[in-house]
Amino acid sequence: MQEYHAILRHILRHGVASPSRAILRSTGKPVGTIAVFGHQARFDLTETFPAVTGKKLFWKGVVGEMLWFLSGSTNVKPLQAQGIHIWDAWADEAGELGPVYGAQWRAWGGDPSLDQIKTLIDGIRKDPFGRRHILNAWNVADVPKMALPPCHLLTQFRVLRDKLYCMMTMRSNDAYLGLPFNIASYALLTHLVGRATGYTPGELIISFGDLHIYENHLPAVEEYLSRAPYPLPTLQLADKTDIDTWTLQDIQLVGYRSHPAINAEIAV
Repeated sequence: MQEYHAILRHILRHGVASPSRAILRSTGKPVGTIAVFGHQARFDLTETFPAVTGKKLFWKGVVGEMLWFLSGSTNVKPLQAQGIHIWDAWADEAGELGPVYGAQWRAWGGDPSLDQIKTLIDGIRKDPFGRRHILNAWNVADVPKMALPPCHLLTQFRVLRDKLYCMMTMRSNDAYLGLPFNIASYALLTHLVGRATGYTPGELIISFGDLHIYENHLPAVEEYLSRAPYPLPTLQLADKTDIDTWTLQDIQLVGYRSHPAINAEIAV
């Protein structure tokens, strides 16, 4: 995927060495980053699906996490039951994460009547050309209770030329391990919201605050950039429109081909 290659090259070319609060568990020491502040990338969703091909995308994790968000859950056990462990590092002994994404999306501030997903879908159906179709995860009162404050914190949808556009804002992004996942996740969300509202996806736009590559990921990034991308896959969805009824089996990548994984330790 050329757009992702361009992001990595932009950070390498323009990034500044920056300290980080994150540590590597293998050493117990902080790890620095190469960072830029303020960037934007665009991904066309009309014909293909933006899944990275220079390394293997954890597709089951992408779908499982998005359906977990949409379920309103904030406990990692439903993910673990599906073999998905991407949130384990932040969970407490009971598997709880505090009021993270799912809680804010489906019951803002703990109030089930403030269901942002339902409000979003109803709003697009009633006023597709409106400018208030917002999904917000940054609840100031709840942030101190969260195991990890939201990285993808604000999303806006807009219908243009009879297609559904999505713009997502990230306060902080791990460009090597996190970003391929985030791109696929919000491309998927755009497809699911589109199904629920009757619109086909147009474009995903991601705006970044702090966009960085961890120093220990630099060798992996160089290897990734040495690989030629494969053609992008397409997304195949079951014949459904209710956003609360999707399963892993309903959502498939078709024609996905990738290079092997390039492992790198996550900083937490």
